[in-house]
Amino acid sequence: MTFSLADLAALAPVIVLSVGALVLLLTEVFLSGENRGYQAFVTAATAAVAFALYFSMGPKVSEQPYVLLGGFAVIDAFSCFAGATICAGLLLTALLGHGFLKPRDAERGEFYALCLLAAAGMCLLVQGNDLLFIFIALETLSIATYALAAYLRAEAKPTEAAFKYFLLGAISSALFLFGAALCFGASGQTSLPGIGATPQSALLLAGLTLLLVGFGFKIAAVPFHMWAPDVYEGSPTPVTAFMAVAVKTAAFAALVRVLLTGFGGHGLAGAAAWQPLLSWIAILTMLGGNLWALTERSVKRMLAYSSVAHAGYLLVAVVAAGSGSALVRNEATSSLLFYLATYTITAAGAFGAISLMERLDPNGPQPWDLERFTGLAQRRPWVAIAMTILMLSLAGIPPTAGFMGKLLVFRAAVDAGQVRLAIVGVVSALIGLYYYLRIVVYMFMRPAPQQFAPAAPRSWVADLAVLSAAAAALWFGILSGPLAEAARASGTLFGG
Repeated sequence: MTFSLADLAALAPVIVLSVGALVLLLTEVFLSGENRGYQAFVTAATAAVAFALYFSMGPKVSEQPYVLLGGFAVIDAFSCFAGATICAGLLLTALLGHGFLKPRDAERGEFYALCLLAAAGMCLLVQGNDLLFIFIALETLSIATYALAAYLRAEAKPTEAAFKYFLLGAISSALFLFGAALCFGASGQTSLPGIGATPQSALLLAGLTLLLVGFGFKIAAVPFHMWAPDVYEGSPTPVTAFMAVAVKTAAFAALVRVLLTGFGGHGLAGAAAWQPLLSWIAILTMLGGNLWALTERSVKRMLAYSSVAHAGYLLVAVVAAGSGSALVRNEATSSLLFYLATYTITAAGAFGAISLMERLDPNGPQPWDLERFTGLAQRRPWVAIAMTILMLSLAGIPPTAGFMGKLLVFRAAVDAGQVRLAIVGVVSALIGLYYYLRIVVYMFMRPAPQQFAPAAPRSWVADLAVLSAAAAALWFGILSGPLAEAARASGTLFGG
């Protein structure tokens, strides 16, 4: 691996995130008082700086991607867009974390430092151009998220969630590494372009299968989703939001690069080696996630299954990206990026709204039950309105950003000849309408109870994050042109 000063500039967002984490850890050591509210704002500011760096770097590398670290990584418009999306998710997580942790007297520098280090690993992951580099980035983000899931270690559910997440995460990492070893055995290298030029073989196909299984765990696709409901429910709610949006963005961006750069060429007869398998996984994920969500009364578990269903919609775009046409490939990758950006805003806001209604005693009976949203329009009307917008966006109802995301993904599938996937996607989205609108019914059409367990004290920072997410979900649905154009320009990496 070679290293130059130009590589430092390409890694500037990752360096900013890492330095921010170190600063927070050092200040925590010398902090004597109990006031740690500034740490959330330092994290948010660091995420904003990294976002701005990706935003400024994107146009510079759109025409000519820059290969760094001797070919182990690459910075291009695709990775810049995905990195900016991750930083946006980190910013929302930091603001939600302040409102969630402060009432519980659990606000510490290590929480925000772990978030920053996890985001740094995610940003490295979307730039990975080598299976070993991708594995190291995966482990960097995974170890940090394992610790974040168990952050409230005095409570039972976070400890259980972290243990399950760690065990299944370790299994997925082992399968991914074994797949990388088989690919190395078949091609003699771990570089994605080198693997893409390797002739077809059974060993290479076996390696691809294990890589897909490893990614399947990370994106919570059926049948590798079994960890998601328990881990999402047991983790601190801001951590759940972070896992649902940022980890998903990084994993999907890496999956697309691995498939289209390493296994999209002539080595395995193009995408024919993985398209049929991913098509069936997408169908099972869309239908399974929505059907399982129907029976849930815990809003947190309901949104966990919703996250599984949205992974299925994103897989539709991945399958469409395997089309032989460069124009359709570009359309599919662009729709994937647009969907990831809008889902990051919407899902983070939805989990943020849950954190606003959550009691301080999460070990009590049903702390996230649907009943907590009963009569919310009477008690906290602005939160109810924001939650309604976010639910409509997740359901894909116009004029929200979620509708535009689904429209672009399904159109790309039809253009790629994957009509079956588009039809199943529309049907599964119609199924999801029931449980999304059920929350709205509870908020607006049921009277507020006389006796109600109070939620945590109000936090204007968390309220602002939720309201901003709802406003953005509505804004990018009505005026989606700039974001869609940015996604289109960034998707040309694989479209030519």
